[in-house]
Amino acid sequence: MNQLSADLRTAAADMREAERWNAVVRRDAKADGRFVYGVKTTGIFCRPSCGSKPARRENVVFFDTPEAAEAAGFRACKRCRPSGPGKAQQRAEMIAAACRAIEEAEEPPSLDELARAAGISRYHFHRQFKQVTGVTPKAYAAACRAGRLRDGLKGGSSVTSAIFDAGYNASSRFYEESTSRLGMRPRQYRDGGRDARIRFALGECSLGAVLVAATDKGVCAIDFGDDAETLLNDLQDRFPRAELVGGDADFERLVASVIGHLEQPEGNLELPLDIRGTAFQQQVWAALRAIPPGSTASYADIAEAIGRPTAVRAVARACSTNRIAVAIPCHRVIRKDGDLSGYRWGVERKGALLAREALQ
Repeated sequence: MNQLSADLRTAAADMREAERWNAVVRRDAKADGRFVYGVKTTGIFCRPSCGSKPARRENVVFFDTPEAAEAAGFRACKRCRPSGPGKAQQRAEMIAAACRAIEEAEEPPSLDELARAAGISRYHFHRQFKQVTGVTPKAYAAACRAGRLRDGLKGGSSVTSAIFDAGYNASSRFYEESTSRLGMRPRQYRDGGRDARIRFALGECSLGAVLVAATDKGVCAIDFGDDAETLLNDLQDRFPRAELVGGDADFERLVASVIGHLEQPEGNLELPLDIRGTAFQQQVWAALRAIPPGSTASYADIAEAIGRPTAVRAVARACSTNRIAVAIPCHRVIRKDGDLSGYRWGVERKGALLAREALQ
């Protein structure tokens, strides 16, 4: 029995060394931080992703930590600096510093300024920033400004003060993009939708009560619920000072098309939308609309699709903040193991929607 255990341990160690050698051959940056390797002919140890000339396998020995390699008499490689943070961590720290600079600046730093601070070319910085954050530096700065603006308006600041405090150096620049960021004029947003005209209509379908609401820009809410009164109260809470108007005949036809789609879905529900959210949320919602009817994707799939493979939890949060059911089909996102996960309007409704789409 003892011999068998020893053989198993030896086999496991051999397998681990084979995996480590394959990582070295591939120069796999994902393996950085997990181990280092020493080259007996040079007395130097490196991280797996080191770009130096590959050593022969018989001359390579593996260590769990840089300290273990140094204790064995090896010196750290001056090229890959294995005792310091890995490339992935260095890149993450560089982008985090750039994000802080954007967030703290009164006016958004230029791409050249950000790249210079990072010590790399503007092209390389732009590509690295988008890979890590999922958005361009310009889009990130715009989202930060919009966030500061929303906070200022909600805090009761005057529109002019909120605009300049948010980092817009001219009110004209703000008004060029205010509708896409807020979905209504800034004073209306600050005042809970004061003077905004929001049409709405309530209906019933097999999934329960349905509320559809729209600004002049497009549909801003498709909500399900157990009773119509609760849905209407929720809309009033979101826009306490807006003028809520019952839909006319054209709007009633739009609501009828939504209910018809819920009962017998055919393709995607294409509607003009009034979408409000951060740059990241809008990126996630755009990815949701790209999922074909009858198909599903995991949160990890969406994170991968937007170039943010590690942002799985953030993707899940963006799905949960969606207020426009079906038209932004967050019901098509499930866990990797096939579990339906959560849904703002109830997991049973989510399952019913998926089942109906699968039959088309």
